[in-house]
Amino acid sequence: MRIAVLSDVHGNLEALEAVLADAGEVAAYWFLGDLVAHGPRPAECVRRVRALPGLVAVRGNTDRYALTGPPTPEHAASFDWTRLCLSEDDLAWLGGLPVEARPQDGVLMVHASPGRDDGPGLDPHTSDADLAPVFAPADADLVLVGHTHHPDSRHLGGAHVVNPGPVSLPRTSDALTRYAVLTSTAEGWSVEHRAVAYDRDAVLADLAAGDHPSAGWLTEKLTSPWG
Repeated sequence: MRIAVLSDVHGNLEALEAVLADAGEVAAYWFLGDLVAHGPRPAECVRRVRALPGLVAVRGNTDRYALTGPPTPEHAASFDWTRLCLSEDDLAWLGGLPVEARPQDGVLMVHASPGRDDGPGLDPHTSDADLAPVFAPADADLVLVGHTHHPDSRHLGGAHVVNPGPVSLPRTSDALTRYAVLTSTAEGWSVEHRAVAYDRDAVLADLAAGDHPSAGWLTEKLTSPWG
C-alpha cells in the first residue's frame, strides 16, 4: 500500500498540482497541515485537498491563524485576506480539523509535535538529544510532522519521526516542491522523500498580478533561502 504524505501547501496550487501528478495512484493522502496561508490560491487548495481519496488531515498553525488571527500583528493582513477568500464551508472544514490523527495503529500525524500545531518541531538545527523529549509523548512507531519546512527522517527514542518537507515555501531557493511516499511492507513502513519541479514563475506572476497584501514577502520566501 502506497500513501502520499503532504505538508505546508500554503495556498500554492501550482506546487500542489505538481505533487499530485507525481504521486500518481496512491491508496490515501495524509496531510499534515498549513494548507491555506499565505499563498495566492487558498480556496482552490482547500477544494483540491478535500477531494483527495482516502484523505486524513490535521490542522497546522497557519490554518488556525487564518480562522482566528495570528498571535502577533505580523502578516495579520495576509491572514485576513486568506480568510476572505474562503467560503463558509471551507472555513467550517478547516475549523473541524484535529490537532492529531492516528490513521493506523502505530502512526501519529501532527503538524509540529505531539499535541501541538506550533512551537518546536523536527528542526534540522536541533540535536536528537534535545528533540527526544519533545516527541516522547507520541506513543507511536511512526510520527509524521511538518511545520519546519525541511525534509527529515530521524529515530527519536522508540519513534521514527518523518517530515516530508514542504509543498511550498521551502528553506532552499530551488523551484522544487517536496513530499513523501510511505509504502507498507512486512517489516513496517518504508519512506521515500521526493522533490518535484513546478511552475514557480506562474505563482510569482499570480502574486504580482493580484492584490495579496504579502506579495513581496512571499516572493522573497519562494526565491531565497531562509532559516
